[in-house]
Amino acid sequence: MTPANRSPLHDALERVGDRWSLAVVRALLDGPRRFGELETAVEGVSPTILSRRLGQLEADGIVVARPYSSRPVRHRYELTDLGLGLAPVIDLLIQWGARTGTASVSAAAASGTDDGAAHESPDELYYA
Repeated sequence: MTPANRSPLHDALERVGDRWSLAVVRALLDGPRRFGELETAVEGVSPTILSRRLGQLEADGIVVARPYSSRPVRHRYELTDLGLGLAPVIDLLIQWGARTGTASVSAAAASGTDDGAAHESPDELYYA
């Protein structure tokens, strides 16, 4: 897919659609945090992955790293205005997850409650 043909959804997923990025953003919605605090807040993330995600989120303008110590250099991470704009998206995902959960999805699949209607692509739902 060429950049001219990419949808806004595709662009957004390129930036925050991996396994950990939204979890990091969610943790930072509570305010600035140091690396170790983020490791604790984002359960299950390895230090290497967290470091990579923070670097990518910073490169994308979603997070900013502010030094709080010069020897050794240490940073406190916080959301930019662009990152704060993800708050309603994360809230909706949390609500959706609470409503559907894995048990609900498994039960619907087993019972055949899917109505069989043609499913539109996400881009058709929001950008048609």
